[in-house]
Amino acid sequence: MKIKTKKLPYEEVMKLPRAKEKNPCTPSPVLRKLIYALASSELKKAGFICNEGDMKGVGETEPALYLMNHSCFTDLMIASHVIKGPYNIVSTTDALVGKETLMRKIGCIPTRKFQTDIRLIRNIKYALETLHCSVLMYPEAGYSFDGTTTALPESLGKFVKLLGFPVVMICTHGAFLHDPLYNGLRIRKCRITADKYTLFTADEARSLSEEEIGERIHKAFSFDGFAEQFETGTRITEDFRAEGLSRVLYKCPVCGKEGKMHASGTDIECMECSSVWELTELGKMKYKNADIPAKMSAPKLFDHIPDWYAWERDCVRKELESGSYHLEVPVNIRMIVDNKAMYDVGEGVLTHSREGFHLTGCEGQLDYYRKPLSSYTVNSDYFFYEIGDMISIGDRDKIFYCFPPKDKDVVAKTRLAAEELYKIKKGVFIPTAF
Repeated sequence: MKIKTKKLPYEEVMKLPRAKEKNPCTPSPVLRKLIYALASSELKKAGFICNEGDMKGVGETEPALYLMNHSCFTDLMIASHVIKGPYNIVSTTDALVGKETLMRKIGCIPTRKFQTDIRLIRNIKYALETLHCSVLMYPEAGYSFDGTTTALPESLGKFVKLLGFPVVMICTHGAFLHDPLYNGLRIRKCRITADKYTLFTADEARSLSEEEIGERIHKAFSFDGFAEQFETGTRITEDFRAEGLSRVLYKCPVCGKEGKMHASGTDIECMECSSVWELTELGKMKYKNADIPAKMSAPKLFDHIPDWYAWERDCVRKELESGSYHLEVPVNIRMIVDNKAMYDVGEGVLTHSREGFHLTGCEGQLDYYRKPLSSYTVNSDYFFYEIGDMISIGDRDKIFYCFPPKDKDVVAKTRLAAEELYKIKKGVFIPTAF
């Protein structure tokens, strides 16, 4: 999928009128049927089935809040087959660019990722109470990089309690393996299923404490796609299955170097120390060198991708705690201020440190800061709208999309650093796993 873009100087973009706030509208029945039909072919190839559990307190077409884990673009196809009645979808503002009328008729409720948005709560309540439509929400907001849960907002318990509507959980299995973000939007053959069940009745949403609601949601969002793959014996046989994996596994466990990992075909190799791993058909990392090094940067040779990623997170936290963490990377800067286009405003430099994000550029006209406590994570993506890997920061007035050079695998580390820095500033202690 691509996005409408336009090259425009920064000062002219800042003068453009901002998009007008609008109430959600009832999704078009015709478009709902069309989406269902278009999704059917892809889901049929994947042998999709929905396992419906206990749906206590929720009628088939009764308005409810649907929470769903976020693995890939296929999630939207799955939702069209799992949710029976009309539903609105909480989407990012970029989804409306160049096609606002269509996306609103589909039922989109736009919001800015990882920013406080009171208007979003009002729009969700409007959809549930006035339009009598369900609302689909991906609370992780960002796609998973390693097949496990991404960071969830602290306010989920309060949010569910405020709405007072029943909550239905949709948890997919195999969707991440079918189309992992790191693999460049290439579909792989594997079965997809989904579990659907009532997470909270309306009475529970009103009566349980915010903490109890939050704990149950976090438990429902505990999953591991690679562990499921191995346990179920699901084979991914495509010969490109490891390509792009260096975006996630950017640090070598053997020599400790970063940015030297190169992934192609079914292997990932460190260009510094020549260590090589194969991503097997069952989703395990198999070390291919003849001898295991006597000394390694990591405590072990990882055979499980989420363990490798967790080690990278721990390394980032230690850098932050010691004061040695620092990102400074040249970026192409694009902006969204309305729903008409994504504007290419030129080149700049993105810096990230214990003080937060600092973006400069556009021939000295741009100088933007974002403090560490402004968000619990950062909006980041791979191959964003087929442009490139991306890190995004901004506010209600403007959003900056920063695209590093193609040879710089910094997106995953920046997301990890933003999340760990937020915890440090909040005084949250996380025991190390390594």
